Amino acid sequence: MRLNDLDERIVHALAEDARRSYADIGALIGLSAPAVKRRVDRLRAEGAITGFTVRVDPAALGWETEGYIEIYCSRNTGPEAIKKGLARYPEIASASTVTGDADAIVQVFAADMRHFEQVLERIAGEPYVERTKSVLVLSPLLRRYTSGPPA
Repeated sequence: MRLNDLDERIVHALAEDARRSYADIGALIGLSAPAVKRRVDRLRAEGAITGFTVRVDPAALGWETEGYIEIYCSRNTGPEAIKKGLARYPEIASASTVTGDADAIVQVFAADMRHFEQVLERIAGEPYVERTKSVLVLSPLLRRYTSGPPA
């Protein structure tokens, strides 16, 4: 499904604040609150909006260290095997297959450097992993929760 301009503006407004009222969104984009609600209901029914959530600062949960780990897998390791192996790690915020030399990259949040090192060692010990390469985040500069510019 491809979003039209109004739907995209609604999605961006909700991504900024999912608790924003339909009336507030309507005033922002020039629709009535019932029209916004109908569009949101349709977007949910069609699967464009998959849910509503809360964003929590990882540091508030004690996760002070952030890093990325590139994973280089043994031959014939498919994405599902990687996903299944990584799903067990609560420290992994996201995981994606990638182009280039690495097979996948994961974003990890840990309590401290020692905890990050332990996660790195456990991932490196997975049977399908040949090697890893990691980097630590010094300062997050920009975080976006939607794709594309707001309309």
